[in-house]
Amino acid sequence: MTPTRAATPPRLAFVALLAALLSVFLSAPRADAAATAAIQEVTGFGTNPGALKMYRYVPDGLPAGRPVVVALHGCTQNASGYGTGSGWTELADRWGFSVVLPQQQSGNNASSCFNWFQAGDIERGQGEAASVAQMVDRQLADASGDPAKVYVTGLSAGGGMTSVMMAAYPEKFAAGGVVAGLPYGCAAAAGSPYVCMYVGATQTAQQWGDRVRAARPGYAGPWPRLTVFQGSADYTVKPVNMTDLMKQWTDVQGADQVADVSDSVAGYPHQVFRRADGSAAVETYSITGMGHGQPVDPGSGAAQCGTAGAYVLDVNLCAAYAMGHSWGLG
Repeated sequence: MTPTRAATPPRLAFVALLAALLSVFLSAPRADAAATAAIQEVTGFGTNPGALKMYRYVPDGLPAGRPVVVALHGCTQNASGYGTGSGWTELADRWGFSVVLPQQQSGNNASSCFNWFQAGDIERGQGEAASVAQMVDRQLADASGDPAKVYVTGLSAGGGMTSVMMAAYPEKFAAGGVVAGLPYGCAAAAGSPYVCMYVGATQTAQQWGDRVRAARPGYAGPWPRLTVFQGSADYTVKPVNMTDLMKQWTDVQGADQVADVSDSVAGYPHQVFRRADGSAAVETYSITGMGHGQPVDPGSGAAQCGTAGAYVLDVNLCAAYAMGHSWGLG
């Protein structure tokens, strides 16, 4: 006798159908959980007189009118590694902004440092400074970004180039963040980039400010506000450079060199220097005991970001978060 298949009771058939539908639903891509975007290279962004490469990170589904952050890597680093390690791409997903990641080429500098000390690369309309400015214009156009909410930051040589962009193109940036970097014109003031880095330059606040004003003759403002992070045990870029950055940009902003706020953040000395109208001109963080690098605080907490690595140092304070929060990004 050939066996016959028993009929499936209606109730069991209904349960089986629900289970099958649920399995399909759970395995299907969710529209509200899009895959993480990728860092991509952009070509043809302008005349590119500095012969740099342009990379960018744009979160999936980013709406028009969102901010743009330019993040400049340090020596021996690259655009993608710095963008990810510093926490900027992570925050872009969290808060909704795009990131421009310029990359130096070895043909310009054997150590992949941005040439913050070369006259031909730090003047408006020339060299690397002009290339970064062209990247900003391209990103604003492509992403329909908010031109009033563009920010620039960088580590070490990238911090030096951040000072360059704030001085040479102040109208493009609402604020800047220099991490273990140098004041604008420091190499010329000190006589060499190495003296600037290891010793500093002897300049008054007005002399520092005059160097910035000379970079954009006739510009009446507004000037970008500045945030500085500096390790107290940094022997590559001495902490005096943070003091000189404070002097330079308080003078440009018309503020004095007496801190209006002196407190601590995550246990580290923190100061704010305000203009006469009470708005912040310069903000400084001295990271006690930290050497040369970008402060990060890996983890899933609200104020955490970044991934530790070479010159990206876990000190329980994420510089990208602190800057972005003070800039109103999140």
